[in-house]
Amino acid sequence: MKTVFNFIRMIFKGIWKAITFIRLALANLLFLLSIAIVYFVYFHGNAEQPQVQKESALVLNLSGPIVEQSRQINPMDSVTGSLLGQDLPKENVLFDIVETIRAAKDDEKITGIVLALRELPETNLTKLRYIAKALNEFKSSGKPIYAIGDFYNQSQYYLASYADKVYLSPDGGVMIKGYSAYSLYYKSLLEKLDVNTHVFRVGTYKSAIEPFIRDDMSKAAKQSASRWLTQLWGAYVDDVSNNRQIDVKTLNPSMKEFLALMKSVDGDLAALSLKLGLVDELATRQQVRAAMADVFGSDGNDSYNAMGYYEYRTTLAPQLNTASDDIAVIIASGAILDGQQPRGTVGGDTTAALLRQARNDDKVKAVVLRVDSPGGSAFASEVIRNEVQAIQASGKPVVVSMSSLAASGGYWISAGADQIMAQPTTLTGSIGIFSVITTFEKGLNKLGVYTDGVGTSPFSDVGITKGLSKGAADAFQLGIEHGYNRFLGLVGESRNMSREQVDSVAQGRVWTGQDALKHGLVDKMGDFDDAVALAAELAQLSEYNIYWVEEPLSPAEQFIQEFINQVQISVGLDVNSLLPASIRPISEQLTQDAQLLNSFNDPKGQYAFCLNCQVQ
Repeated sequence: MKTVFNFIRMIFKGIWKAITFIRLALANLLFLLSIAIVYFVYFHGNAEQPQVQKESALVLNLSGPIVEQSRQINPMDSVTGSLLGQDLPKENVLFDIVETIRAAKDDEKITGIVLALRELPETNLTKLRYIAKALNEFKSSGKPIYAIGDFYNQSQYYLASYADKVYLSPDGGVMIKGYSAYSLYYKSLLEKLDVNTHVFRVGTYKSAIEPFIRDDMSKAAKQSASRWLTQLWGAYVDDVSNNRQIDVKTLNPSMKEFLALMKSVDGDLAALSLKLGLVDELATRQQVRAAMADVFGSDGNDSYNAMGYYEYRTTLAPQLNTASDDIAVIIASGAILDGQQPRGTVGGDTTAALLRQARNDDKVKAVVLRVDSPGGSAFASEVIRNEVQAIQASGKPVVVSMSSLAASGGYWISAGADQIMAQPTTLTGSIGIFSVITTFEKGLNKLGVYTDGVGTSPFSDVGITKGLSKGAADAFQLGIEHGYNRFLGLVGESRNMSREQVDSVAQGRVWTGQDALKHGLVDKMGDFDDAVALAAELAQLSEYNIYWVEEPLSPAEQFIQEFINQVQISVGLDVNSLLPASIRPISEQLTQDAQLLNSFNDPKGQYAFCLNCQVQ
């Protein structure tokens, strides 16, 4: 009787918790909406365009990751995020940053740039290089750039190296650690949990599935990763050493050399950074503000005349369409998934619809497909590729602009373009295909749970509780081999290469852009600006507008998006904060891997995906 009573009490307790959560969620939503209404009434009541009132420095105080395209915000995600104590998403669109720097270059009221990048997380080198290009353009105007910081992570320091003068806190340091590609491996864990992992793949170097079948990285995967990591690091070192006029060996000391250097300055990282020429001056925040006031003028409040990046962007007038023709730009950023998907991923149907919209628009004369993707669903990739072919059949050229990553499925959707433009530090290739099926019959059997019954065909008993027969496994492998051969065929046809030529550079190998050019996988080296210029050349356009073709935001999404760009709210308990700082990276990696597996939704379970292309 007591057991029954406890069971009933647990049920009612669960119901009460659910009611409490819903009540809190609705209360938080109303609270957010109330603040938003007040904000828009007081700050958006006057429609006058904000302006820079006096000569000031533009402070590039970027906070949050740099992305190709901002994600759509689900209002309920915002509410649950605030309930769990997670910061509402804040992203910086790469093209917005570059546009802002270029606008500042020609703005008489902006007399220089101050790089204050303490909130900028590690960012891929390809994106950083595009920002650096805009910084160099700014410097060509004769206006100075200063970098200020307490500590610089690797990405922050890369941009800081383009400054005319770099300041560092006397108790700070420059944290340059190099590039790496490490993953967690689950083979032994899955065996202990009695989970059977059935893997089907083609490609010696197709290492995306290795975490499920190994406890370490294979020799072939290490060989491939070592090549492109070395090239990326070489590009970083060359850029920084040229900017700072220091020897490349300064950025590549052995551990023995580094320890000797540390001993020479009694373990003082800031002093070592100054000694090696990484920074120009050690200064406290007060000293930095005084120095900047000497350059940009004092604001009368113990600081200098300055305007932050986010505030300055509100002063920029929207660009007017003056030409009669458009070049459409479509962003394919994130993992490729089947069907309709939100921003942050590449939905096969979503991206195909945007491409179709550009094809049916008479003003659009050419298309630039901007790809930043590790791949994903083979079926969705083909849906997108077919729409690229349809655009070409309509007489409009398609140019692919590869960003940081256009590998596996990302290359699949790129292969058929009229021209493929990558950057030397782009990661591409990874031509291969795989499938992973996990079954739990062993674990269930140990618990005394068995599956039995009858079926009408050899595949009727295939399932997560029954496992795979040898015949079913052979059938899956044949399907994967067919998918791989199809991948080779479409690349060969698009790139005018034989199947053997494609296979020699395929097998899942990852290439940098410069290697991909040598192997015929891309056509030219260049950034986004170069890709747009090439599209205009192919379409024979002398004047054109850039038309960003995007899935429109709903009124609710637009409302939330603009609101959270201005206000950061955090209420409640951050579950991740309860974990020790030392194991949070592991927790995050496990969460990301689980989310990735859950999101995979190819109808045939076939994936062209590059897991180890994520640089750390």
